Amino acid sequence: MKAWCVVLVVAIIAQVLAWAWQRRTGNATLVDAVWAFGLGVAALIMAWLGEGATLPRLLLATIAGLWSMRLGLHLVKRVLGESEDGRYAYLRQHWGNDQRKWFGFFMAQALLIALFALPFVPVAANPEGDFGATDVFAIAIWVIAVVGEWRADAQLAAFRANPANRGQVCRVGWWRYSRHPNYFFEWVHWFAYPLLAWGAPMAWLAWLGPILMYIFLRWLSGIPWTEAQSLRSRGDAYREYQRTTSMLIPWFPRSPR
Repeated sequence: MKAWCVVLVVAIIAQVLAWAWQRRTGNATLVDAVWAFGLGVAALIMAWLGEGATLPRLLLATIAGLWSMRLGLHLVKRVLGESEDGRYAYLRQHWGNDQRKWFGFFMAQALLIALFALPFVPVAANPEGDFGATDVFAIAIWVIAVVGEWRADAQLAAFRANPANRGQVCRVGWWRYSRHPNYFFEWVHWFAYPLLAWGAPMAWLAWLGPILMYIFLRWLSGIPWTEAQSLRSRGDAYREYQRTTSMLIPWFPRSPR
């Protein structure tokens, strides 16, 4: 667990710097990008300091690192090109410029980096050094998840870039079948790590990834926050979208009234 402690320290330092940037700019959206990049760095640290076979550590560094880079760059682009995310702007209305609350929020995000790095622990300790079926399935899941999330993000970005769609609900591509396809593919991505940890000591720890991600997306920081903001900004149009479209897992839309 030495590597995990290193991850925790790095995450705290990164989020302190992000909090300082927020304090200067009045924009907290950077916290999401730091979370994404932080998990990629966590995977690299785990892979470097892990005591397992070379193959699972190399796969961990590769798939988590590339996933982190894609998502982090996507979020940085939003930070630089858009105003503060509506979720954080809403918090700012309630907290104002109380930097004690904002600092606590950023530190909580640092703890989440460490929490979501726990599934990497058994992968980095996996003694199985032969490339097998579980590795093939892990890579396949990762490819499907990353391509799906990239496509969903691109569809939403293109929709928002069109001024004619201002205030409208995106129903393009994956967004026709799920209200949160980006979150769905993000969740799917975490199923790769239990496969990479197959046969490792404490392999069960890798299942914390998909379990915790579903809990956070479904009930805590993902869907509830995003949908509350969408209802504030889009009103009845989004309520109709909620009625006709699956919340997370893509499925055929229900007929409108």
